[in-house]
Amino acid sequence: MLSPLILMVLTVHSVAAAEVAPQVLKAQSARIATVAQAMPAVVAIFDNEGKGGGSGVLIQRDGLTVTNFHVVEGMGPFMKCGLSDGKLYDAVVIGIDPTGDVALIQMQGRTDFPVAEIADSDTVQMGDWCFAMGNPFLLATDYQPTVTYGVVAGTHRYQYPAGTFLEYTDCLQVDASINPGNSGGPLFNNQGQLIGINGRISVEKRGRVNIGAGYAISINQVMHFKDHLLSGRIVDHATLGATVTTDAEGRVVIAQILEQSEAFRRGLRSGDELVEFAGRPIRSVNQFKNVLGIYPAGWKLPLTYKHEGEQKSIVVRLRTLHRRAELVGEDEEAPPEHPRPKLQLPELPFEIPGLNKKPPHAHLFEGKAGYGNFYFNKLATDRAIESMLPWGQFAAATGTWSLNLKGPRNVPMQIKLTDTTVAARIDETAYIQNLSEPYLDKPPGSGGLLIAMDHLRRMLIAPHKQFSEFYYAGSEPLDGSGPRVDVYVALHSTAISRWYFQREPIALVGWDTAIEEDTDECEIRFTELADFGGRKLPKKLTVRRAESLLGEFEIESATMSGEQP
Repeated sequence: MLSPLILMVLTVHSVAAAEVAPQVLKAQSARIATVAQAMPAVVAIFDNEGKGGGSGVLIQRDGLTVTNFHVVEGMGPFMKCGLSDGKLYDAVVIGIDPTGDVALIQMQGRTDFPVAEIADSDTVQMGDWCFAMGNPFLLATDYQPTVTYGVVAGTHRYQYPAGTFLEYTDCLQVDASINPGNSGGPLFNNQGQLIGINGRISVEKRGRVNIGAGYAISINQVMHFKDHLLSGRIVDHATLGATVTTDAEGRVVIAQILEQSEAFRRGLRSGDELVEFAGRPIRSVNQFKNVLGIYPAGWKLPLTYKHEGEQKSIVVRLRTLHRRAELVGEDEEAPPEHPRPKLQLPELPFEIPGLNKKPPHAHLFEGKAGYGNFYFNKLATDRAIESMLPWGQFAAATGTWSLNLKGPRNVPMQIKLTDTTVAARIDETAYIQNLSEPYLDKPPGSGGLLIAMDHLRRMLIAPHKQFSEFYYAGSEPLDGSGPRVDVYVALHSTAISRWYFQREPIALVGWDTAIEEDTDECEIRFTELADFGGRKLPKKLTVRRAESLLGEFEIESATMSGEQP
C-alpha cells in the first residue's frame, strides 16, 4: 500500500500535468523544433593552436561563415570549426571588418553545409521573442551549441567604439544571455531566422559576465558588407566628411564639413539641418551614426537637408573612415589612447583533435598588406577579367587607338590613345593630355573624359599590368539606387577608376574615373557592344559628371593597332 505522502506527490503531479494547457505544450514543441531547425548552422570556432575560440553561423552552403572580427583576430589565417553533427572542419579567414567587428571565414570539406535562413532585421521590433546560440565559455566539447531565450529589448541601439574600432551601430539589444564564447554566434527570431550576430555585452565590474544587456550586429549590416568582406580585404567603414551635433532647438545640424568632401561639393554646409539619410528620418546624432555605420565606404546614399530653410536632396558617395595605415594597424600617427582594441577570448577547457598541424588548405591563404586574405581577391579579379574575354584579344593592341565618335547634336569627335598621350578633337577644338603630366579635367566639365578613355584602354589590354593596383572592392547599388553590381578599383598615377560589373551574367556595364582623389568623377555607362575589326567596344557611352548629363557618344569606327591573334 502506498504511503499518503507518495499518493499526495502522485496526485499533485497528475493535476499539474493535466492543468498544462494544450496551447502551452504546442508552443513548447514549436520552440524545440525551431531550435533544432536552426542548430545545424551554428558553428563552434577554435583557435588552431588551442588558445581560445568563439562562435559563428553558416550563411552559404559552400561553407561561408560569419563571425566577429574579435574572434578571429589573433588566431592567424586558419582555425577549426565544429558543427552540431559532432564533426570538425578546417577553415580559413577571408575578410575582416575591425570597425564593425565582423569577419568572414570559409569552412572546408563540404559543398552542402547547412545554412541559416536570413531575415530582414529592419522588421525586428522591441518585444519580439529571440534566441541566441553559440559556444559560451567554450562549453561545447561535442560542438553542440548552447541556446538562451529572451526578447528584443531594443532596436537601433548605438554602442560607442573603442577609438574608431569595434563600433556597434544600429544594433539589436537583447536580454537573452550572451557571454564570452557567444561572440560571433547567431541571434535568431522566433521562427529560427537569422537577425543578428552576437558580439557585445554590458558587464559588471567584477568580470566579463552578462548582466542582462547583450548586443547583436544587425544581419542587414552584415549583408551590406558581405561582398566587401568576400574581397579578402581589411574592410573600412564610412564617413560623410562631416561631423554633426544637436543645436539649441534640438535639430541635428552639420557642425563641420570637409571642403574636399563630395557632400560639400553637392552643396552641404555647416549649420545645415539633416532631415533624412538613406531613407531614414534623422532626429538625433545617434540616428545619424546608426545609418552611417551600416553602409560601406564608397556607397552612394540619398541625403535630404535644409539650407537656410530650403529643403534640398542630394546623392553623395561615402568617404573612407580611416587612413590605410591606421586600418591595417600600422599607423604611427594613431593616438596611443586609441589603438585597435584586442579582446581576450575564453580559454579552451578541452583538447581539440588536429590542432597545431599544418593546415591542409594552406594554399587558400595569401598574405598582403591591406588584406585579410589576398587569395580571395585574386579569385574575384580573375572572374572579372575572364568575363571580358568575349570582347576579343587586346593584349597585343598596345599601339595607337583611334576612335571616331558622334557626340550630342551629332557633333563629331575623335579620340587617339597611346601609352604616353590622350588627345581628342571635338568639332574644331583639340584637347591633349600628356600622361606624364598632372591630370586635368579635359574636355573641361567632363570630369576627365580623356583619362577615363585611357583607363578603358588599360583595362582591356591587361589590368594587372597597366594599373598600379587592380582589385575587387565589393558590391553596391549602381548609382545609388540601381541593381547591385560588383565593384573593381583600378589606380594609375593620381587617377582612380571604379568598374561596375552586373552579376548575372557577369558583364561590365560602366565605370567612373576621377583624375585625382576628392574630385567629381567622369561617369560612363553603356548597354551594348559593337564589333570593330574583331574586337568589341561599347557602342554608345552615356557620360555624366556629378549630377549633370553631358550626353551620349556613339563610337562609329575604331582601329586598335596590334596584331590580331
